[in-house]
Amino acid sequence: MDYQPVVVQRHARPAAAKHSAESRYWRQFKHPVFVKEYAPVTSIQFSPAKPHRYAVTAATRVQIYAPRTQKVTKTISRFKDVARSGNIRGDGKLVVAGDDTGLIQVFDINSRAILRTLDSHKQPVHVTKFSPLSPTQILSCSDDTSVKLWDVPSQTEVVTFAAHTDYVRSGEVSTSNPHLLLTGSYDATMRLFDSRSGQCEMVMGGNGADATPVEQVLMFPTGTVALSAAGPILRVWDLVAGGRCLRAFSNHQKTITSLAFDGSASRLLTGSLDQMVKVYDVSTYKVVHTMRYPAAVLCLAVSPDDTHVAAGMSDGTLSVRRRHPKASEGGSELPLSLALKSGTYETFLGGTLPGIGQGRVKSKAKSTPLGDADELRIESRRAKRLKEYDRLLKGFKYSAALDSVLRKNVPPTTTFSLIQELIHRDGLRSALASRDDVLLEPVLRVLVKYVADPRFGEMVCDVAGLVIEMYTPVLGQSPLIDSLFIRLRKKVLAEIRFQKELIKTKGALNMIFSSAALVAA
Repeated sequence: MDYQPVVVQRHARPAAAKHSAESRYWRQFKHPVFVKEYAPVTSIQFSPAKPHRYAVTAATRVQIYAPRTQKVTKTISRFKDVARSGNIRGDGKLVVAGDDTGLIQVFDINSRAILRTLDSHKQPVHVTKFSPLSPTQILSCSDDTSVKLWDVPSQTEVVTFAAHTDYVRSGEVSTSNPHLLLTGSYDATMRLFDSRSGQCEMVMGGNGADATPVEQVLMFPTGTVALSAAGPILRVWDLVAGGRCLRAFSNHQKTITSLAFDGSASRLLTGSLDQMVKVYDVSTYKVVHTMRYPAAVLCLAVSPDDTHVAAGMSDGTLSVRRRHPKASEGGSELPLSLALKSGTYETFLGGTLPGIGQGRVKSKAKSTPLGDADELRIESRRAKRLKEYDRLLKGFKYSAALDSVLRKNVPPTTTFSLIQELIHRDGLRSALASRDDVLLEPVLRVLVKYVADPRFGEMVCDVAGLVIEMYTPVLGQSPLIDSLFIRLRKKVLAEIRFQKELIKTKGALNMIFSSAALVAA
């Protein structure tokens, strides 16, 4: 797997509560189309390949819809019991689905012929998905507590995991590593499996008497962070740090049943039994928009091109909201005629470009490209160079990488993004170790400068605590370092006094507002 560069965190300005740009964007998803099915809609999935048809699973059939017309183009109904988790492969040619008898079937999406039958599970199969990076492999999760990875051509099991102790109702294959599988179970745990070792590499959750069944799991495209929904609570897990829970929050009143990213994975959508779909900004996990539906939401999906939001409900209603993209958003692909004009061999020979061949072209209408009609232009793009700190991180030179972002011309967002990456790698202590007063000075200056910044204050406190713990035995040996520690202490005390004053002011305002409300009543 290629080295993944450090993701520099972007701190957006707080938007207004009403009519913000975020809200205006999601309000563009309008003109909902409602389709009534015969039973609750349990699964919706958009094809990654254009034109992004989507599979809707309800009752004993899987239906393929066209996104432009919202009409059914194919119906697959060759199931003996209730169908589950219809999933279209990345190339848009095959469909896989399970059912309540434990049978898994692979269909050709055009002819609807059964190509493969996988019969090993003994209880209902609620999850069937093609591996994004290995199209010939299928993940299946069943109520018999087992998780299986299948090889489609040979119809055999690649590996079987039996670590769960209750129904396994959610799971997916990592989009960054085809060997990693993430599953969620009613035993209140989320597990990360590795198909190479055949073992469970990580267990998350499941502690305490109030452990709740995991309904849905979702992994970020980078493969470093995962999400889980258990009851109304959404949790964020750091997979790099061994499955540490980064945060847990709840904005729904009832159980969250579905999780979905938008096309760029910068927004998270959650559907719940409280008839709400909430949109989160993944940089802050704040709710930026809310959609209301007429019934409990069981499944949710967003098209890869961010033009459709589809939701399936418990009363059998399928709702599809559409957005018409602006001209500036799409159309990145050149039309064939323009591609031919922009660099093919025959075009240059024909002299259709200025200063080549028979002379300059006065009008675009007169420039007629030569060559075959199906000829395409092939470009070679140079790989993007890694930043200096990324190169050092790639070579595990943590101390040098930290020094490279402590310079004056480096923005603080880059500095603290790299510190966050070092924390994820458990390398911050080694990056701060064995520093003399010359190398320790820029670290302390950054801490002093940004300790009161609300964007970085929490991380500054964590780093400062580690620096104090490591360098307390040598304090008093350098006047410069001692003065920086004193400045840091004064900054912290000043911030504490400021926060106390804010709390007092807030209390006084609350009393004034309460009195005004009583007088008005």
